[in-house]
Amino acid sequence: MLAFKQLYLQQGIVIMNSEGCCDCRYFISYSGVKLPLKLVDPLTATQLNNRNTYFQGYFDVQERLLLCQKVVYGEIELEHRYTYYSNNVLRQAEITDADGELTVLQFDEEGAPRTRPS
Repeated sequence: MLAFKQLYLQQGIVIMNSEGCCDCRYFISYSGVKLPLKLVDPLTATQLNNRNTYFQGYFDVQERLLLCQKVVYGEIELEHRYTYYSNNVLRQAEITDADGELTVLQFDEEGAPRTRPS
């Protein structure tokens, strides 16, 4: 599991791990219901000026989604944080909803749910 350090800057959160800073990209939406979410329809930073709602995803050097945030009118409404096994299978998902409720889902090394939501 990667160790994270968060740096809060005026522009938002920068996620760093042992390999350095992660890549932040913007998207219109996501597809499917399987975790991790699959972000679709990329946006450029300049296109954000014309949008009220978008998703921002932070990806590591292996292109794994580590953090996904739904931004609505400049506020984070939903957040998913993901960790992975060394075989790139999802290990854990921490989902914070619009009310601030946290749900933690854990998976085994084959991707099967390990625990009930907490």
